Amino acid sequence: MSVIRKQKQIRILLCAICIAAFTQISTAQEIPSDYQQVLKVVDKKGDYKANVLKVNIPRNDLQVKIAGHAVPTPFGFGGWFAMTKGDGGEEVLMGDLVLTEGEVSHVMSALLDHGIEVTALHNHFFWDDPRVFFMHIHGHGKAVDLANQLKPAIDLIGLAKEGESASVQKPASAKQGTTLDTDRIAKIVGHAGEQNGPVYKITLGRDDVNLKDMGATINARMGLNTWAAFVGTNDDAAVAGDIAMLENEVTPVLKSLRSSGLDVVAIHHHMINTSPMIIFLHYWGRGPADKLATGFKAAVDELGKGKKP
Repeated sequence: MSVIRKQKQIRILLCAICIAAFTQISTAQEIPSDYQQVLKVVDKKGDYKANVLKVNIPRNDLQVKIAGHAVPTPFGFGGWFAMTKGDGGEEVLMGDLVLTEGEVSHVMSALLDHGIEVTALHNHFFWDDPRVFFMHIHGHGKAVDLANQLKPAIDLIGLAKEGESASVQKPASAKQGTTLDTDRIAKIVGHAGEQNGPVYKITLGRDDVNLKDMGATINARMGLNTWAAFVGTNDDAAVAGDIAMLENEVTPVLKSLRSSGLDVVAIHHHMINTSPMIIFLHYWGRGPADKLATGFKAAVDELGKGKKP
């Protein structure tokens, strides 16, 4: 190959790299300045996608066991809050805070005292040690104002209260390995997931449901989603998750989960004053990964059937 031909190929390659880099930069969503201020106020990291700022608040300080089976934080103990713009330039805030029993009342009071609504409080698991509860929140206002309202409650998370189990204060355990065939799980469910340490999580939106709050679209990143988290091995796995349902879907999904041997742990709402009403269902199961994935898929297939409200 001649020197001139090599130089020409190198120039073409460099041009292609530059174009690809420019395309990536131009399509990325930069975090708006007011959302950057939110991250500074709460002293957390976040990401901005689909016009939503999402901030994760994982409970890495907890060592949780479900029915004596140790599970990592990404299995279902990652709290969060999200913001998106609604009518009139105001933000819509939604979130889900992961709390121990001793933190619930203190965090709830801090939220209410600073103008943040509490829309739901519930469990996600049976036989969890320590006992963990999930508190859903909601608010409207300017981004920085909401951040300042939320910060006092966030600052209480992770502070053990009198009477709580000492296990709450133990450092998080080292990451566990996983031998799950995640490609097979994705094939069974029909959707790819994301790996987070030892946990493989599949998240599905409800694009068939038009849900708005003050003009803001409530999408998967704002909390309108169905998900399944898998951990363990192909022969001995655990699954936990949440299914977002319309009212007429609740009974079919319940029947499907129970016929697959999955435990229904809680049925409740996460949001108030929404139309249509969305009901959320938490489930848990343990067994071969294929069986768990098939059970989740069967329940998901019940969504979207029949006439929508």
